[in-house]
Amino acid sequence: MQKGTKKNIFIAATYAVVLLLGILLGQNYVDEQGGKPGNSLMPIGLSNTSWKLQQLIDLISSSYVDSLNMDSVQNGAINHIISHLDPYSSYLVPNESQRQTELLEGTFEGIGMEYFNLNDTLIIVSLINGGPADRAGFRVGDKLIKIGDKQVAGVQISREEVETLIRGRSGTELDVRIKRHDVNDIMAIKVVRDQVTVSSLDVVYMIKPTVGYVKVRRFGMSTGDDFKHAIVELKKQGASRLILDLRDNGGGYFHMAIKLASEFFNDRRLVVYTEGAHEQRQDYFSEEQGSFSDGELAILINENTASASEILAGAIQDWDRGVIIGRRSYGKGIVQEQFGFSDGSTVNLSIARYFTPLGRSIQKKYSPNWSNMVDYNTMYKGLWMLDTLYAHGKEFKTMAGRQVYSGGGILPDIHIQQDANSLSLFYQDLIRYSFIEQFVYSRFTQKLPAYSIENFLQGYHLPDNEYDAFIEFVRSEDFIISERNKNDLKTLIEADIEALVGRYYFGREAYFKVKNRNDSFVNTAIEFLERETNR
Repeated sequence: MQKGTKKNIFIAATYAVVLLLGILLGQNYVDEQGGKPGNSLMPIGLSNTSWKLQQLIDLISSSYVDSLNMDSVQNGAINHIISHLDPYSSYLVPNESQRQTELLEGTFEGIGMEYFNLNDTLIIVSLINGGPADRAGFRVGDKLIKIGDKQVAGVQISREEVETLIRGRSGTELDVRIKRHDVNDIMAIKVVRDQVTVSSLDVVYMIKPTVGYVKVRRFGMSTGDDFKHAIVELKKQGASRLILDLRDNGGGYFHMAIKLASEFFNDRRLVVYTEGAHEQRQDYFSEEQGSFSDGELAILINENTASASEILAGAIQDWDRGVIIGRRSYGKGIVQEQFGFSDGSTVNLSIARYFTPLGRSIQKKYSPNWSNMVDYNTMYKGLWMLDTLYAHGKEFKTMAGRQVYSGGGILPDIHIQQDANSLSLFYQDLIRYSFIEQFVYSRFTQKLPAYSIENFLQGYHLPDNEYDAFIEFVRSEDFIISERNKNDLKTLIEADIEALVGRYYFGREAYFKVKNRNDSFVNTAIEFLERETNR
């Protein structure tokens, strides 16, 4: 591939970040990273090294004893090859590729609601403002009884089945039966599917009188415009300092990382460069006159901050533009490009490594883990083993004299210790089995709150009897919790419950405002920005 012909280069993470709860109906509520197809793979003849593979496929197709689904055979062969390249290259069948593209582009055809499955009852827990479901008259708290002709209440049903029922072409109608808590009879609502747009920013608000807060969910097609609009609004409210939260942001489009980095510089700066065995070095520069090129900046990262997020954090750190706060980032420094087959399937192929302006590679080590070769079904799952230990690689110095390193991930300027309680096996089980969500949606959804959002955000704290009720609920599910665990986890679990209650009653913004009240990352950033201002 010649220089200049690449399109839609993106960074793809190897894991998915589950956002809050369940599934956004019409959109899988899981952040997978990817991009839309840029280059197409067309048959161009067989090389000396590829003829055997094609000949084998032809032989099996024409001579094998049993009838086979040759698409499955070819998909298996492709997956086998891709699995041996690196941890990040992947093969996506058409529906997976489409879903990945929709997630990053931030648009999908559906109705725009999120539900939680509570004891085989689907409860609406969130609606996209102005989306089809919102316009049609659905409310948070409604219980779904039937979708089309399919009974969904009181039966076991997978999210894939629900997604199939919900999704459809824009303009098509969908009949839904619901039960509303203050209405005796089953209600029928007709909703027209439409193109739904989801912002790539989780939340934007003033966290202090002169400090704005922006949390970026992923680097999607609209992230640059979303962010620029957010800065305009924050500046109108007096923001001269900014906290940019990139925690749990697994990446996205490569060029969006560059575009977002441009917003923090007022001149042309090298943001990142790429280089590979078949790719000559290519430099990528910021645009001039960024929308937040002067104010104090703090960026929050953690161990799930990856790819495009690390490009942005690395550029800010190398140029001494802001402070990086948190924990060492994931360490994915490989550029991928998406190549499309004619049937809609795609290959996300690693084509180069990227480097920060000072020349740091943040890719952590990886090697094949052949011990996973157990049987046919699992032999290629988790093939790659990643080195999670940070090793100081080559040392670099910024213009301000700060020492930074290669060696895997971005090492923050200010380190935040991991909360040992959040790592406890018991707490992880609570998250895995959605006990906090089950408790909130069974206990707090029966009636509307008797207070305003302002009162809730400023003064609401979970009463002790509610925490005791949660512990009894968990124990009723045959989970053993000691008095020590109960006391150690009290603050952490109460904060989770309070945030989820806020989200259910008042929406996504309330969730993050409540979570950030006692967040050590956020509070450290606020303290740093206040110190810098007072110097």
